[in-house]
Amino acid sequence: MAITGDLSKIVDKEYQDKSLEEIAAAPVAALAGISEAGAKHLRDALGIKTIGELGRNKYFRASSAIVDLLDAK
Repeated sequence: MAITGDLSKIVDKEYQDKSLEEIAAAPVAALAGISEAGAKHLRDALGIKTIGELGRNKYFRASSAIVDLLDAK
């Protein structure tokens, strides 16, 4: 099943026409609003280099789950 969506507000322009696999493998700085300096902080602090690693990180997943539960109240 193909999944489509408007990624124009999520990733930098050069990544908007990439596949989800390519986007997940892209550097964190490819996310709109994340600078190279911000990406370096994530890399140095948590070893996160790619968008996929960021999305799969246990701390980010836990915090997202907490907020989702809170918002569902």
